[in-house]
Amino acid sequence: MPEPNSSEYQTTYRDAGVDIEAHNRALAMMKAAVQATYTPQVVTGMGAFGGMFAPDLSGYREPVLVASIDGVGTKLKIAGLMARHDTIGRDLVAHCINDIAVQGAAPLFFLDYIATGRLAPEVVAEIVEGLAAECREAGCVLLGGETAELPGLYPPGEYEVAGCIVGLVERSEIIDGRHIVPGDLLLGLSSSGLHTNGYSLVRKVLLEDAGLSVHDWVPELGTTLGEELLKPHRCYLSAIQRLRQECRVKGLAHITGGSFFDNLPRILPPGTAAVVDPSAWEPQPIFRLVAKRGRVSQEEMYRTFNMGIGMVAVVAPAEQETAQRCLTELGLESPVIGEIVAGERTVTLTAAA
Repeated sequence: MPEPNSSEYQTTYRDAGVDIEAHNRALAMMKAAVQATYTPQVVTGMGAFGGMFAPDLSGYREPVLVASIDGVGTKLKIAGLMARHDTIGRDLVAHCINDIAVQGAAPLFFLDYIATGRLAPEVVAEIVEGLAAECREAGCVLLGGETAELPGLYPPGEYEVAGCIVGLVERSEIIDGRHIVPGDLLLGLSSSGLHTNGYSLVRKVLLEDAGLSVHDWVPELGTTLGEELLKPHRCYLSAIQRLRQECRVKGLAHITGGSFFDNLPRILPPGTAAVVDPSAWEPQPIFRLVAKRGRVSQEEMYRTFNMGIGMVAVVAPAEQETAQRCLTELGLESPVIGEIVAGERTVTLTAAA
């Protein structure tokens, strides 16, 4: 074996594709953004083997932890084509917050995972700045994360990002749909666009088949295709919290992958079903563009995309006016898009929109 300082030692970890110095630069660049999310509940954060968080349980009789983990799918492809990565972080945090907020939980902390073939510190820092910005707005701590450089697993310039969130809810305040009954109304809270689902179909229809570029100005959208596709996933935390202060919310469904058909049944108790009326609202132009250019059926559109409705709230008819008023005050359109009927946890669309 050569001596430690021998010129025979030539191969390094960097030669194999892993740049520890780049990793350290990325950490330094994101440090301020991450620490800006910290609250007094943070015991140890960035730099420790594990993040420690001491939740304030005062006021809770039976606190319940709620956790979720998710990613943003092939929307990452659009970020890469646009060379813009700050919105991806916002997407991820908003998506995860919505997934626990529908059960009544308030977010405590968030952890991220970013994997790439060759680490670009500036790109990672941009992603994390988006994560941190959305966390700050929601009062959620970005407690820690992992940045993995995995040469050979990802093509040059591409990466994967995922996140895990933990929140807290009083057991008696959990929203689980058990009190939903026939006659209750479905209020549709408007989305900001595609959010984070259906991008594989969008890319096939608009980028591959139609030959559009993310830099193309699309008159129907009033912006470039890329700008439209990168619109951040809307976070409904403040809307849900306000709704619960003003009225009784029986159920909440985050309309993500699988749209209405897969997500509404998750909150329906036995003996109930949902009927959704697509004529009750007008989807944003991006949905019409995809349907027209790709000749996508209505059923496929409503099974794949949120179609302009990012969240559904179930309320009794007596609560409709109050609920819609407070949502309007928050700048959210919330038409009645359907109702609960007798059935066995199915979702039906009424006549074509």
